[in-house]
Amino acid sequence: MDAAGLKITTHCLPASRIAVALEIPAERCKVSYEEAFARLSRSIKLPGFRKGKVPKAVILQQIGGERIKAAALEGLLEAVWREALSSESIEPLCEPEVNGGFEEVFKNFNPSEILKVTLETDINPTPKLKATKELNVKAEVVTYDPTKIDDLIEQSRKQLATLIPIETRPAAKGDVAVISFKGTYKDGSEIEGGSSDSMDVELEEGQMIPGFIEAILGMKINDQKSFECTFPDDYQDKKSQGKKANFTVNLRELKTRELPNLDDEFAQRASDKKTMVELREDLEKRLKEDANRKNINNRKEALFEGLVEQLEVDLPKTLIDQEVRALVEKMAQQFAQQGMDVKKMFTPELVKSLMDSSKGEAESSLRRKFALQALAEVEKINVEEKEIETKVKEIKEELAGEKNIDHNKLHQAVIDDLLEEKLFNWLEENNEVLEKTTEEINSKKKLTSTKNKSKSAKPTAKKTKT
Repeated sequence: MDAAGLKITTHCLPASRIAVALEIPAERCKVSYEEAFARLSRSIKLPGFRKGKVPKAVILQQIGGERIKAAALEGLLEAVWREALSSESIEPLCEPEVNGGFEEVFKNFNPSEILKVTLETDINPTPKLKATKELNVKAEVVTYDPTKIDDLIEQSRKQLATLIPIETRPAAKGDVAVISFKGTYKDGSEIEGGSSDSMDVELEEGQMIPGFIEAILGMKINDQKSFECTFPDDYQDKKSQGKKANFTVNLRELKTRELPNLDDEFAQRASDKKTMVELREDLEKRLKEDANRKNINNRKEALFEGLVEQLEVDLPKTLIDQEVRALVEKMAQQFAQQGMDVKKMFTPELVKSLMDSSKGEAESSLRRKFALQALAEVEKINVEEKEIETKVKEIKEELAGEKNIDHNKLHQAVIDDLLEEKLFNWLEENNEVLEKTTEEINSKKKLTSTKNKSKSAKPTAKKTKT
């Protein structure tokens, strides 16, 4: 296309990128050079010359021809880029890049000749769905387990138990031991967080690294014991993974739990219910609601994942980078809310590591967003303004006491949630969700566990005990 003598040709590149080839007339190049010369010459003040009367040769000597030429080229490229965007209705996601580099174009730039240059930028992709109906998806079915009522009640009993000191017998499973200990690696170096003068340890499986609790069982008060343990291969501290360590433990105190009786008095202490019957009924209701929520969420995730598999989209680097930054910023905000010093924790090295490790998550998030966007457009699914207003009003009433609410973000979040719910309902009506087999569930859990282990760059909010 020709815009005021400017010839514009566009062609698409991979990763939702567009190349804009420009042929700029010599007249425009010359005008840009003269404008740059005039602009820079106004800044020159030389003794013996009146302002604006300095000879051109003197100005060139003072400023330098290269500087004028560079300023002319920069101004020219900015102007023609704006014209090209308007003429071709391009909405760029980032600043343009000069194909071949600015230096190469500058080297060949002659204000008296036609300039040919190609600028590239990222643009929003156009997502397409191969199918939206009759998708083959499977979801894990969560069933209500009545035995969990007893588990929850037993947890409450432990929390409300009275700790009674023990002096007449050795440590047994289920006791609470007060210990001091020191740990070193096999080479004699100290383990970070591997020692304490006084620490309460529940003598239950999984509370410490393998072999630690087992070594304490059978010890008596004031006993000292040395033993060897091996850190698990998936231990959260990478430096310790798979390493052998020596520990010396002193048993200072021993306590056992005196559990309360399961009567109406316990129900009143453990909850807002007056009787054990009411407490059990309430727990049953909550567990059933929880199972139902999990089933809905599992179906939703299965349908959304199935939809993403039908997606054809070329993600631009700009959007991926933006999503990665958003993920890292969200992580930093979560740590800040827990009272941690984010500036000290998030070193440049850690931020870079987090950004590298978050790329896959960012791409998955974008693919899901574009899949839902494409479904909404294809099936013409939208949210009515009245629905939005009603929901926003409800949330504002719930947050009446909150300060610093970003109403624009709240409004957008409501739109996103309502639309996602509508899209889920549409997918359920037009697709069948089958039940996952036990083998499929175990296979996915194993895969998820492996992925979680690989995310070792992420800081942990709370270190588990050694």
